Amino acid sequence: MIFILRTILTCIFGIIICLFGSIFCLFNPRNPKNVARFAHMFGRFLAPVFGIKVITRVYPDIEKRGSCIYIANHQNNYDLIVAASIVQPKTVTVGKKSLVWIPFFGQLYYLTGNILIDRDNKSKARDTIGQVVKEIKHKQISIWMFPEGTRSRGRGLLPFKAGAFKAAIAAGVPVVPICVSETNSIKIGRWNNGHRLVEMLEPIETTGMHKEDARELMDRCYQMMSEKIAQLNAEAQQMDQKK
Repeated sequence: MIFILRTILTCIFGIIICLFGSIFCLFNPRNPKNVARFAHMFGRFLAPVFGIKVITRVYPDIEKRGSCIYIANHQNNYDLIVAASIVQPKTVTVGKKSLVWIPFFGQLYYLTGNILIDRDNKSKARDTIGQVVKEIKHKQISIWMFPEGTRSRGRGLLPFKAGAFKAAIAAGVPVVPICVSETNSIKIGRWNNGHRLVEMLEPIETTGMHKEDARELMDRCYQMMSEKIAQLNAEAQQMDQKK
């Protein structure tokens, strides 16, 4: 019964937000401020539907830092619900062009100003870093990226790919790690799915770094995020046990 109810509510909320968002964005298309606006809506409406209590910790005065590259661990489709609430204004994501064809969601994804890449075209896909750097410099925006490159689906933090770190160094912007406690244990058929923590770590400046420093920066971020995620998992578990 809970499974059916949540499925129906998710579909209703999702379609309403996507339709409203697409119409809203038609009057101001591709405005990067809209990504955070509608990401927050998804998180605000759907977290209670799934019985998830999300606690978000934003790094102080992050809005004064200007353009950044935010890197987050990528677990499953619940990222859209749990991590959405921490997305900052003028932050966009990088996604494949095929997302546009997903009914309702794809149209909103495009109209909000996210960056679309053609992964089937290898020459264009290889230029993703250049495209990201160009967007950051020309539009003064921030980019949200998943350095694992794929969903971990309960396998822990997967090895990082260097793209996000090369882009940050090339653009001369800070890397801001975002850590999300595990979401693999969330069950659509369970009424109460407990607490999930999302924490933004201190920005790491890339000024003065060269492209050769990308791997060292990547390893540093991986270590920081791995340790923090373990802490957040333990803290979330303690919160749930106190109930």
